[in-house]
Formats: sequence, C-alpha cells, structure tokens
Amino acid sequence: MNAIDWINQKYHKEATFPEFKSGDSVKVHVKIKEGDKERVQVYEGVVIAIHRSGAGSTFTVRKMSYGVGVERIFPFSNPAIQKIEVSSVGKVRRAKLYYLRDLSGKKARIPSQDRADLLLAQKDADQATPAESADQQ
Repeated sequence: MNAIDWINQKYHKEATFPEFKSGDSVKVHVKIKEGDKERVQVYEGVVIAIHRSGAGSTFTVRKMSYGVGVERIFPFSNPAIQKIEVSSVGKVRRAKLYYLRDLSGKKARIPSQDRADLLLAQKDADQATPAESADQQ
C-alpha cells in the first residue's frame, strides 16, 4: 500500500450525505465561526460539478446572489458541513455544467423533477417488481 492509498483510506469519510448529482438543487448547511460564536449558514444553489477522488472528493455549488454568480467548492470530507438537503432533482445530460456560467435569465434554468414525483415513481417501480417476478416463475 502506497502513501496515497493509506491517506485516502484513513481520511475518507463515510457517505452520510444524500445521493445527488450535477443539476440538482441543494441546500448545504455549513457551520461558520464568527469570533466566539458559531452559527449555521445555509448555502443554496445548483450542483454544477462533482469531482470524485477518494478523500479529496469535492462538489461545486453555484448560486446567484444579487445578480452576481457565486460558486463555492465543498470537500465531501469537510467537518463544517452539517447536512445537505436535495431540494429538486434536475434533468441534465452532462456531468459538468460549466456552460451555466455564460447563461442568464430563463436560459440558465434547469428542468427539474420534484422529489415527490421521484419518490412516487420509485414506489410504483418497487411495487411492480415483486408482481413481475411472480409472473416469471
């Protein structure tokens, strides 16, 4: 085992966050320390990239703040991240959405699918699966 594998194994954090992908709208709850006080700040935006590389895995979230695009890169292993909520699931065909940087207004929108619709679709698929397996026997 070389040094890089050892470090990745030692510092790789278990996936305690929900599964998300590029195009999803997320809310990242981050602990911020201001002087002696600590508070939780919610950073809400669209995931435009996920870089998976063991312990150094990161994801990039982009949001518009007062008409200015703001991007922030979060390491998955960052202990300051309390939780991640997936607001909506986007329908995109790319893994990296860097083209959103050049778009504004309605062109920058990502078609989304509600979480409720996804959960209902998964529930229907789960219910249909046992019946299909019984028919095959």
